Amino acid sequence: MNKRSYRGAAAALSLIVALGVAACGDDIAGLDEDHPEAASVQLVMNAQVIATFDFATNSWTGEMEVAAGAETPHIAVNFLDEGGAVIDFESDPDTYLAVEVEDESIAEFEQDTPGEFGGHLHGVAAGETDVTFMLMHGAVGSGHADLVTAAVHAHVN
Repeated sequence: MNKRSYRGAAAALSLIVALGVAACGDDIAGLDEDHPEAASVQLVMNAQVIATFDFATNSWTGEMEVAAGAETPHIAVNFLDEGGAVIDFESDPDTYLAVEVEDESIAEFEQDTPGEFGGHLHGVAAGETDVTFMLMHGAVGSGHADLVTAAVHAHVN
């Protein structure tokens, strides 16, 4: 490849990357006109808030807990705006929730439907692990994270 071809290919690649970033940036859930920016995340079980994450301080208040061999009731994962109102990300087909458990030999998080904004914490074995929640944009299983919480502790007794 000569210098001229190389420069042309590099310019084309740069343009493609810039257009991809710009197109995605216009659609980022929580950051456009249709959705206010999320200020916090609440984990709600049996109509009680069990843990809250604050994006401003990047910290959790509360923890998750389950007995070994058991599962929790359904835990709703709610993203809230600055005023404390739940943001309806579920109505956006390009937005979903991904959950990552650090050590699945201790606990697992099962979503009844892939990408749903909730699920059940299963206690596999006694111990502690961390759970991270990610607001994703794109097709379930192949999207990218728009928002990521710090890890919340999960205790299995």
